[in-house]
Amino acid sequence: MKPSFRVGILIETPVAFVTPNYSIKFTKSPAHLGQQGPTMTCYFRHLKEVFKKAGIEATPENRTEIDRVIHDIVGVKYKNCPAAWKQIKTRLAQDEAGFASMLKEALNDQK
Repeated sequence: MKPSFRVGILIETPVAFVTPNYSIKFTKSPAHLGQQGPTMTCYFRHLKEVFKKAGIEATPENRTEIDRVIHDIVGVKYKNCPAAWKQIKTRLAQDEAGFASMLKEALNDQK
């Protein structure tokens, strides 16, 4: 670019070099980013022992149902996983076996 002069002042056009970031990793394909896919809640991996105590097998088909029941048990609006996880940790610290039995009972009531 040629610099331009105006009344004795050199005016240069700023040049911004933007390099593309090819290191971005998608968990879903870009074509499906706007669509709602299967729900994998962030705290399920921490509840394996609780599910085992309750006799519950978390499968891709029943994850949403289990997640909704857990949100109801802890009194948190569905899809607010951070708040739900905070309440779950509190309940587990107080009475893990009680939480497991409450979860099992609530899931059996849904069927």
